[in-house]
Amino acid sequence: MANSNRDRELLIPVANTGAGDDGAGDKPSSSSSSSSSHHHSGRETFSKVVRSWASKKFMTGCVILFPIAVTFYITWWFIHFVDGFFSPIYAQLGIDVFGLGFMTSITFIFLVGVFMSSWLGTSVLGLGEWFIKRMPFVRHIYNASKQISSAISPDQNTQAFKEVAIIRHPRIGEYAFGFITSSVILQNYSGDEELCCVYVPTNHLYIGDIFLVNAKDVIRPNLSVREGIETVVSGGMSMPQILSTLDPGSIQVDRS
Repeated sequence: MANSNRDRELLIPVANTGAGDDGAGDKPSSSSSSSSSHHHSGRETFSKVVRSWASKKFMTGCVILFPIAVTFYITWWFIHFVDGFFSPIYAQLGIDVFGLGFMTSITFIFLVGVFMSSWLGTSVLGLGEWFIKRMPFVRHIYNASKQISSAISPDQNTQAFKEVAIIRHPRIGEYAFGFITSSVILQNYSGDEELCCVYVPTNHLYIGDIFLVNAKDVIRPNLSVREGIETVVSGGMSMPQILSTLDPGSIQVDRS
């Protein structure tokens, strides 16, 4: 009986049945995990695409709105600043109208420009400068501010930048952007040589180096002084894509 029971147990495919059950159970499990992994990777890819698209659009919005916001902020600050000159006077009179002080200041500046362009205004200005230049500390501030204002003056007097210039500096093949401020005649043994005094800004606009360059070696581009100042102040970002040189015969001192 014991032997017959043992033989009967050996005939039962316990191992095969278990293996078959396990294999049958693994097939749906592996297929479900595979589909789950594909679904998960698809969601990650979609999430990355959405984040990249949103980041690019956000940066595009920042790039567009930043200069607009800065322009409006500076304009708004300037209006409030100029309005503050005459608004206290109107406040004392009981008039509270925003912008009235700003319009009064603009009108006042215009009238000052008209008056100073006359002979009487020039005489008054000269008398005022005579007093200011005899003050120990104030005269230095006034002289520095006057040089800055004269550089962008529409009159382009002798103290202002005369022309925009390009010189070969500091090595051959490299060029520096500068302004012609004056000219000088150098007398040597070989004869007289005309030199141009070229001011090359190295930091912002009023910190730089002065070079004496032969007038023949100065390249004069088709840029006005104001365009040259904008180019320097903007760090070269407002530089036109194409620069052409002027005909030496058509060069004029005043091209602002």
